[in-house]
Amino acid sequence: MALQKKIPLRKCVATGEMHPKKEMIRVVRTKEGEVFVDLTGKKSGRGAYVSKSEDAIALAQKKKVLDNQLEVKVPAEIYDELIRVVRREQLKK
Repeated sequence: MALQKKIPLRKCVATGEMHPKKEMIRVVRTKEGEVFVDLTGKKSGRGAYVSKSEDAIALAQKKKVLDNQLEVKVPAEIYDELIRVVRREQLKK
């Protein structure tokens, strides 16, 4: 009997839904206060996960959930980059 590998789940800060980590995008704030999109999911710093959907990203921006989670003002460029990442993924499918 093969053991099933446990799939790490993460909670979307915008929707509150649990999804496999691979279906999420991580946004990180470093100790220096820099905020960036972490596509590897391994960078050090405080991370928050958002679902790979434009709706979730728009909701996160509207409610400022990333600002609250990362305890810093998240620049609009980060949301633009998140949307670009989502659109790129959709083109691959």
